[in-house]
Amino acid sequence: MSRELPGLELKANRLAWIDYARGIAIILVLYRHIFEGISRSGVDASNFQWLENANIIFYSFRMPLFFILSGVFIAKSLAKRKVKGLILNKVNILLYPYLLWSAIQITIQIVLSGYVNADRGLVDYAYVLAFPRRIDQFWYLYALFNVTVLYILTREKLRFSVWHQLALGGAMYLLSSYVAVKHIDLGFVYDILHYYMFFAIGELVSDKILNGANFRLFSSWKLMLMLLPVFVAGQAYFLVVNLSHNSTLFVEEHQPLLFALIALSGCAFMISISFILQKYDVLKLLRVAGFHSLYIYVSHVLVASAVRMVMVKVLGVTYLPWLLIVCLLFAVTVPVLIYRMAMKAGMWWLYSLERPQAKPAMN
Repeated sequence: MSRELPGLELKANRLAWIDYARGIAIILVLYRHIFEGISRSGVDASNFQWLENANIIFYSFRMPLFFILSGVFIAKSLAKRKVKGLILNKVNILLYPYLLWSAIQITIQIVLSGYVNADRGLVDYAYVLAFPRRIDQFWYLYALFNVTVLYILTREKLRFSVWHQLALGGAMYLLSSYVAVKHIDLGFVYDILHYYMFFAIGELVSDKILNGANFRLFSSWKLMLMLLPVFVAGQAYFLVVNLSHNSTLFVEEHQPLLFALIALSGCAFMISISFILQKYDVLKLLRVAGFHSLYIYVSHVLVASAVRMVMVKVLGVTYLPWLLIVCLLFAVTVPVLIYRMAMKAGMWWLYSLERPQAKPAMN
């Protein structure tokens, strides 16, 4: 009998640490979006600097972690689907939900313009392809799609080795810093430049990190404790310097090499924690969140905004920590429930153009 939690149907060869790592990353993404949404709504945050500090710290590694985790599986995915099949797969599971859910969120924000923080108009529909950062959180799906497709083409058509990809990614990463400092808005191109290197790092470490013979090392407390001081030092520097310049992005934009080291140390530490969680098979709800990270990602802002409006405008709750906790809980659980109900109702097209395969009948 399966020991998995309800709603977490896993293949026999699925790696738990991947879901744990994605679970950590998606929770940190939600924290930032919800915290900033509450702050923009007029709730007093002046007495909760520690929550803002956490928001800054979490920013340093969460998105690079997503790209690294995606890069880890690029070789296996190409072996399974080949170039055309894999690109089509990414259209179905990344580009399509990006376009659909961006349109849904923009439409809701226009209709409810008197109640939400976002100031939306018809022009925002035109930003979806050219300037995705202007459409709240959805830019990540578009960036991951673009990075993945470009990586596939350079890898398979131009025969770039992983070292070529790292060199290309490094040059692109430094260029992204330059255009950011110069305030040159390249739209969707910026995210390709900025995150391509992290995707390549994912492929670089894939042989080691997917090799079961190394799991004992990666799940050791000794390794985690070795990474801990590096992680703490990096995050402390990131926080102090950004606060001194009154910008969450200062280190990332003006000190790109140092930011890369801070981000990579954060990713390594989170992956180490994920292997430990896999080893002890604990905090399974975090694993559930990671398994459903895409479905949480596309709808969490809508859910959190609705919960925040009810709490603030109907219930009169303005205590920031309570708002943050309640909105976070709903933003994790409700999208998963919506996804489960959609699957049961045959509405799989809300999340992908690929119809899910029917489960074989049990004897």
